[in-house]
Amino acid sequence: MDEKEAALRQEIVQIGRLMYDKDLICGIDGNVSARLDDERVLITPSGLPKGLLREDQLFIVDMAGVPVDSDVVLQQGLKPTSELPMHLEAYHQRPDVQSVVHAHPPLAVALSIAGISMSLNILPEVILMLGRIPTAPYSLPSSEENASAIRTLIREHDAIILERHGSLTVGNSPMQAFMRLESVEQNARILFMLAQLGDGNPLAAGSELSSYEVERLMEMRERMSLGKRFA
Repeated sequence: MDEKEAALRQEIVQIGRLMYDKDLICGIDGNVSARLDDERVLITPSGLPKGLLREDQLFIVDMAGVPVDSDVVLQQGLKPTSELPMHLEAYHQRPDVQSVVHAHPPLAVALSIAGISMSLNILPEVILMLGRIPTAPYSLPSSEENASAIRTLIREHDAIILERHGSLTVGNSPMQAFMRLESVEQNARILFMLAQLGDGNPLAAGSELSSYEVERLMEMRERMSLGKRFA
């Protein structure tokens, strides 16, 4: 095992614990992956609590999803996460993406059911960190449908809400993808508070930033190398 793989195993286990500790997943929810190189991905297993993972329980798969160099994990009776197709879709569509995090942030999911869009331009920090946050239509969890649902959106966005299901965030490392997840749920928390203060619709408060301010933030995002200049 080289230094990069060892470091990524450690970081993925750390992210699993952080997601659990911050109530962004529960039970055996969620999954995390990272590129090892152009041909291989390191990813969490199915059926285990991500807050209690060990480094030797992570799988290496190729870009077709076939386990490679994973004899020790297979001997434990484990298999890669059932959301593997969605992770691989993100990597296929975005050569720049080095890590993918899928979680079930409760407020973000609740807003998707209530029909409150996370793409509202409310917080300047969220626009800087993420750009806009679209919502993918409902698809069956743990199926190929999820990969199809994000296929177009992931090309242009660093964070996606999966209707009634959870979120998908990507980054240049597991930690960046996790921090983007935190930003998603913080945005959802504020939208939820805003809805309580108004008539249930954050737009009723007239709180969206102007298109001029959004454009300025997008320019700053690009200038600060915080991400691509997405639509």
